Amino acid sequence: MTDIKTQFDPILRKIIKNKKKIAIIPIGSIEQHGPHLPISTDSDIVSEVARKLADKHGYLLLPTITYGISFEHAPFFNLSIRESTLRTVLIDLCTSLLENNIKTIFIINGHHGNLKSIKNIDVKIKKILKNRVKVFPLSYWHFMDRDFDHAGFVETSLMLAISKNVKMKLAKKGLITDKMTKQEIIKVGKLANKSFPKATKNGIWGDPTKATKKDGNKILNEIMQNLSKKCQTYLTENRQ
Repeated sequence: MTDIKTQFDPILRKIIKNKKKIAIIPIGSIEQHGPHLPISTDSDIVSEVARKLADKHGYLLLPTITYGISFEHAPFFNLSIRESTLRTVLIDLCTSLLENNIKTIFIINGHHGNLKSIKNIDVKIKKILKNRVKVFPLSYWHFMDRDFDHAGFVETSLMLAISKNVKMKLAKKGLITDKMTKQEIIKVGKLANKSFPKATKNGIWGDPTKATKKDGNKILNEIMQNLSKKCQTYLTENRQ
């Protein structure tokens, strides 16, 4: 792995020149995650996922874009940017990477609110850059065999596995959907997209109280195994 932010210009240029390099752009968010998880949770998790992926395959790791689209969490704390802003930043970064002769890029997303910004961004960037770059947008939670949550069992377990900045004594149950019908879940999901506090009351989707570091490591290993396979499949299928 080459962590770009720790490199020096002559060495980095030499690394890129001597070998075709693949870059990872992680994107997260700054938003509330209940009373027990830090507002950096999404960025923390995706940064670790991206670091592990880069370390395994020798990719270039770019600094995480820590701001995302989180307006629906108001009046709970969030620092948000517009969908168009995030999309523009990603397009500009991919353009800059191409100018540095880096032509394959994985965008690893760690926040649900960013999905609209990265939808079809690979097609947009290929068109803008005249098919000179390959871009693969992926959201890490699509690579685990369980329903995702927000500050619930999954995210809290993942944070316990990668961080000491978790206050389990403050963890409380949030919105529990186990006994809801599919239609009820869809309805509350639509409400959450407009106002997460109204949908969940306390800003938590799921139950974090039984989360453990052991479960977090298990989930993280599953994500890494499946995500790594998908990245390699994309590279194999898109060889020129």
